Amino acid sequence: MNFKNIVISMGILIILIMTINYLLWQDPLYILRPRFKVENISTLKDRDNDGLNDIEDILQGARNEIKNKTVYRSGYYKGGYPPEDEGVCTDVIWRAYKNAGYDLKVSIDKDIKDSLEDYPRVNGKPDPNIDFRRVKNQHVFFNKYGKNLTLDVIPYDNENLKQWQPGDLVILKKPDHIAVISDKRRKDGVPYIIHNATDYPEEKNLLLRWSEEGKIIGHFRYLD
Repeated sequence: MNFKNIVISMGILIILIMTINYLLWQDPLYILRPRFKVENISTLKDRDNDGLNDIEDILQGARNEIKNKTVYRSGYYKGGYPPEDEGVCTDVIWRAYKNAGYDLKVSIDKDIKDSLEDYPRVNGKPDPNIDFRRVKNQHVFFNKYGKNLTLDVIPYDNENLKQWQPGDLVILKKPDHIAVISDKRRKDGVPYIIHNATDYPEEKNLLLRWSEEGKIIGHFRYLD
């Protein structure tokens, strides 16, 4: 192989590597970047008094969905709760909070009853069998009672990334979707998310892509 062909081959390889980096990490030079450290916050709150703080409990509850391999299945269930082996994105949320001692069904149902006009998705007709499992209703609830945080995701930006903390919630549009922010981070500081979107719950590198696509409409921290 002559020098020209070597140069061409190297150029193709570099372009291929940059393309793969962009597809995986939204950054063609990702492999060359240094690792960026973002401090994860903690809390002294331990609602269920199990020795784990609420953030750790929420993350554990979300990851339990992954371990459980909960089948993605949307349905209407008498009493509101789906079987333990079934669920959708909103079920990851209430189950994660249940693991920390929170009862989101009780809280959301009560708020709908007390402030029906705040919940347009209910359309004036509360239904405890499904209301707490709808993304739009969870969005209203967390917007009212959670801490509202940035919708932007900026790699290698400490001021931005320290707002994206484990246990936070991110809500999307088109289609409606909700996920838990993981304590696992990419080397550029952007966290992974835990969600159930298709077949089974997963921990995935999707947050920056969602941001770049303009899908993020809510980011909340809810610790009662």
